[in-house]
Amino acid sequence: MSTETAVEEHKTEEWGGADDSPLKASYGKLMMWFLIVSDSFSFAALLISYAALRMSEEWWPQPDKVFNAFPMLEGVKVPLGFVTLMTFILILSSVFVVRAVQEGHRMNKKGVIGWLFLGILGGVAFLSCQAWEWSHLIHQGLSLTSNPFGYFINEDGAKEFVSLALNENHELVSPEAGMAAVQGPTMFGNLFFVITGFHGFHVFTGVLINIIIWIQTIRGVYQRRGHYEMVEKVGLYWHFVDLVWVFVFLAFYLL
Repeated sequence: MSTETAVEEHKTEEWGGADDSPLKASYGKLMMWFLIVSDSFSFAALLISYAALRMSEEWWPQPDKVFNAFPMLEGVKVPLGFVTLMTFILILSSVFVVRAVQEGHRMNKKGVIGWLFLGILGGVAFLSCQAWEWSHLIHQGLSLTSNPFGYFINEDGAKEFVSLALNENHELVSPEAGMAAVQGPTMFGNLFFVITGFHGFHVFTGVLINIIIWIQTIRGVYQRRGHYEMVEKVGLYWHFVDLVWVFVFLAFYLL
């Protein structure tokens, strides 16, 4: 049985006839698109709220000053270097999933197993990077109620960025002697942890689903069905998560 014939029979079983399938898509694909569209409204609401709150603030932490740490490079400032690596990893994992879908169209079981495994590794690597970033920022003092990335007024009367430090009483103090520092807006931490955490939850969910699909592929479930549409449906979700990160990256790390 050819791949095209198997897919057409699959659609016929779901819709009661190949000509009845909307947009010539299976029921499962349409439901995945409904999920993606509805979920996109959640991210849109969060990012719009972020933009509105940021514009209402007179001062906002500078991304290249906040996100400049890199693992195993203590004391070395690499502005946006680590988050750029995170973005590359997530995009690369999306490419791996694309290749898994392509191999599924060719009914190449081994190809699907190999490429999907690499996609899963990419997702796990991204989550590990995010865990390190969260840990580092929390160690610096960023939380839902405090923001150590503030400023002080220099001798010229201009605002100068400063990363505050936690003293023995866990209070934020300025490392500049004799300079009174102003704590950054606390909503920065709120928005950062909520939005990146919400996205991280989606990545975590995607990794779990990909693992299930990968195991099913190894067991030959989709090979016996005559199509790998499930891999394609999960791929749609993974690409959505990847696309959302582009907007999160733009909002928090570049603007």
